[in-house]
Amino acid sequence: MPRYVAKNEEETSAAGSEAFKGAVVGAAKWGLIAGGLGVAGYFLSPIYRGLTIQFKVYIQLSGMTFGGMIEADRRLRAFEFLARRERKRKNDEAVWRKWEGMIEHQERKQQETKREQG
Repeated sequence: MPRYVAKNEEETSAAGSEAFKGAVVGAAKWGLIAGGLGVAGYFLSPIYRGLTIQFKVYIQLSGMTFGGMIEADRRLRAFEFLARRERKRKNDEAVWRKWEGMIEHQERKQQETKREQG
C-alpha cells in the first residue's frame, strides 16, 4: 500500500489529533484489562502476590503502553483510509466536472451549427 502523505498542516494536525485520541482510548481500555488481570493474578497466583509493587506497576504500564500504541495505529490507519477516499472523491468530482463541461461545450457547438445550417 502506498504511503499516505498529508497535503497540508490541517490534515497533519487532524491525523495527530486522531492518533492521540486513539492512544488515550487504547491506554484506558488495555489499562482496565491489565488491571483486571492484575486483580485476578493477586487472588489466584502466589507468584504474582510475591512480585514487588514496582514490577506490578511496570506490568500495568506495559499493558497500557501497548494498548495505546495499538489503538493509535489503528485510528491513524482508519484516518488515512478516509482521507485517501475523500481526496479520491474530490479528484473524481473534478474530472467529472471537466467532462461535463466538455460535453456541454460540444452540445452548444452542435446547436450553433444546426442554427447556422437551418
